[in-house]
Amino acid sequence: MRHYIIFTLTLCIGFLGAKAQEKFSTKTGTIVFEASVPSFEEVKAKNESVSALFNENTGDFASLALMNAFRFKVALMEEHFNENYMESSKFPKAVFKGTLKEYSSEKISATPQKFEMEGSITLHGVTKALRTEVMIHKKGNEVFVTSDFDLKPEDFNIEIPSVVSNKIAETINVSVNYILTKS
Repeated sequence: MRHYIIFTLTLCIGFLGAKAQEKFSTKTGTIVFEASVPSFEEVKAKNESVSALFNENTGDFASLALMNAFRFKVALMEEHFNENYMESSKFPKAVFKGTLKEYSSEKISATPQKFEMEGSITLHGVTKALRTEVMIHKKGNEVFVTSDFDLKPEDFNIEIPSVVSNKIAETINVSVNYILTKS
């Protein structure tokens, strides 16, 4: 009987906690990365099917991008990206998990607010700490999140062959844009 009471109490607390949370999500977030070098062909890709989840009460944020969903202007570049650099069949996704620092849900309004996001990104099987500034605002039942940050392929054990290394930037600029709706 005692175990039954503890189980029921735990279940009720869990239900109330989950009920009180305001979660927002999307499956249509956008990530654009650019690794272009002047005087060479543009190295830029876009993924418009990125999933993300934001907990308005805690400031926790998570995002998942499938690597083979990045689209390039040149099909051959997309093929090389997936097969040679990202090894998308072996490492099919990139994941970010983080929390907004000095966050309070009262700070979210229709006016964009700047926050520092601290978390980790897992890419190509390697997890690294990531700190970046994000802009967040809310209109009705939607939360808008944008950010720009830089990544280095070498930090994620992504090898760029010497024959093309001068055509790809050492630092990749990444831009993210999410419109999340209440779950």
